[in-house]
Amino acid sequence: MVVYNFKTIQVVPSGKDFVDIILSRTQRKTPTVVHKGYSIGRIRAFYMRKVKFTATNYNEKLTQILQDFPLLNDIHPFYADLINVLYDKDHYKLALGQLNIARHLIDQLGKDYVRLLKYGDSLYRCKQLKRAAMGRMCTLMKKQSPSLAYLEQVRQHLARLPSIDPNTRTLLLCGYPNVGKSSFMNKMTRANVDVQPYAFTTKSLFVGHMDYRFVRWQVIDTPGILDHPLEDRNTIEMQSITALAHLNACVLFMVDISEQCGYTIKEQVGLFHSIKPLFSNKSLIVVINKIDVVRPEKLASEDWELIQNLTQPAQGGVGGVQVVPMSTLTEEGVSNVKQIACDTLLKDRVEKKLNSARGPKDLNRLHLAVPVPRDSKVRAPFIPESVAKGKGKEKDEMEGLDPKMLRIMKLMEKEEEEASLYSEGLIPGLGNMDWKEAYLLKDDEWKYDKIPEIMDGHNIADWIDPEIALMLDELEREEEEREALAEAEGEYVEKFASDEELDADDKVLIDEIKEKRGVAKMLHAMRPRHSTELSRQKAVNKRAVELGENLEDRGIDEESAGRSAESLAERKESFSRSRSRSREAASHMAGRKRVRSESRSGSSTISVSASRERSQSRGLSRSLSRSSLGRTSSPKPGGGYHDLLEKIRAIKKARRSQRVPNKAAKKGEGDRVILNMKPKHLLSGKGGIGKRDWR
Repeated sequence: MVVYNFKTIQVVPSGKDFVDIILSRTQRKTPTVVHKGYSIGRIRAFYMRKVKFTATNYNEKLTQILQDFPLLNDIHPFYADLINVLYDKDHYKLALGQLNIARHLIDQLGKDYVRLLKYGDSLYRCKQLKRAAMGRMCTLMKKQSPSLAYLEQVRQHLARLPSIDPNTRTLLLCGYPNVGKSSFMNKMTRANVDVQPYAFTTKSLFVGHMDYRFVRWQVIDTPGILDHPLEDRNTIEMQSITALAHLNACVLFMVDISEQCGYTIKEQVGLFHSIKPLFSNKSLIVVINKIDVVRPEKLASEDWELIQNLTQPAQGGVGGVQVVPMSTLTEEGVSNVKQIACDTLLKDRVEKKLNSARGPKDLNRLHLAVPVPRDSKVRAPFIPESVAKGKGKEKDEMEGLDPKMLRIMKLMEKEEEEASLYSEGLIPGLGNMDWKEAYLLKDDEWKYDKIPEIMDGHNIADWIDPEIALMLDELEREEEEREALAEAEGEYVEKFASDEELDADDKVLIDEIKEKRGVAKMLHAMRPRHSTELSRQKAVNKRAVELGENLEDRGIDEESAGRSAESLAERKESFSRSRSRSREAASHMAGRKRVRSESRSGSSTISVSASRERSQSRGLSRSLSRSSLGRTSSPKPGGGYHDLLEKIRAIKKARRSQRVPNKAAKKGEGDRVILNMKPKHLLSGKGGIGKRDWR
């Protein structure tokens, strides 16, 4: 179980954002208008509420930040030292202390200005006191901007730290850079640590998990350590030192015997002796890596002696340490290292628990029940003599056989047993149930036939001719006789008639037919495709026919309906003729007046109709020349347009209607864009629930 979860720390805003958040909340949550009829007491309460609310918000926000960040004295020493290494413990405490002081100062400012507001004698004085109080609070918070920025960086880095449980079963990998620690961790766990052929690829602690003996284990990969004094080590190396000092784990000290890491065996042994105090009270295993390059038996005697001295206390080593070889490339010995390390750590943890203060108390609560014989009579197990002889005989026969041969013989015996069960209608593994007993057949003797294939409750063998084999043999014999006879007579038997059976006239006729078919196909492909739309005349004729049929269905005489339609058309024509005469008369009178006025001014006479026609043609030509409407094709019959002019007007109208959506950057009528995300009538003011419809 992970003890600490630093990912839950809330974001720390900057100084400016902090002030904006608090003032915005004050503006939204408190009244904003002082009306003319307010008494001085109500005005004081109005501004006191604002000052108190602002001070309370500052206090709550700062308290949340101080509670989220861990206190170094209250957490595990491993995390306390890790924070000291990464972020500087003094700087961390100083930043939190400054925020704590700012919180107390803001509380004191709020109390002081509330006390002064109680004695405000005018609206102006109360307003200025409120302004001074909130201004001093905001100035105080802006001074904390460096501390807030530092804590935000610490929060981001803490959230990226791996979740390490200091109290669980842990394997800790350490050693020089590039000796194979990350490769070993990738083999052992499901972690994916970056592996590169250069030093200090791993710059921080990485955690992986594995299962051994049905429990979860934690494996920690540490950055490489160099052999120099503690004060000369950098932040990357100090993370490894912190993990070695505080985690109760089994330490795997990795040694590269091939020296491909860039450090000799003597230098690696020197690092072991320099950090040996960190191995006290911990399980320790020396792992020799990269044996695929150099085998341990091929090492120089001096180097091998240095490695062996690590296990001898008299030579400066650590007693009880095992040296285990492995290769992460070929995976030779990896599982052996895992098993030895886990067993060693389990044994060490059990011993520590027994030697602790709680060990004797826990042992006193346990009781191991041992059965006691009720009398001195010996009750030996009984084995029948025949069974004992059979076992002895089989044992004597099997002693001289190869183990592989014994395994093959057992498999063969098992297959024979299963085959015998299947032949008897039994299924092995299902309690040897007799399924054939439930078959519903005409004769019960058929249940155990060789081919008991049943479908829909019937035996397939009922539809098989008993003389089918004889009939097949006879057919094969007849085919052989026919083939022999055909070969003797020299005939060429073919399934379909060949071209030799046709005479010359038939062949010429076939060629002509093929040629005509090819020409017809070519003409059909070259012919333009016809439109499915009916021509205007055909459509009118079709509608006339449908109208006549509809009149007949309704019982109306077609001739009388035609006469009434003709009379209606005549009346309509006469009405349009009279309207045209009235227009002409009006235009004639207007022309006479215009001629009279123009004769007086000396201008030329232009009729109204001519000028109208000229203006229409000029406007149409101008619109056609301005846009691509001049290239508009004439309307097709049935397209819904009377003529080309009507089609152009419809296109222009459609474009005009699209101007407003285009200006609003909308794709079309279906584009729904909410331009005002916060309408003022819904979000302004301090109305309660159900009181915003009038604002």
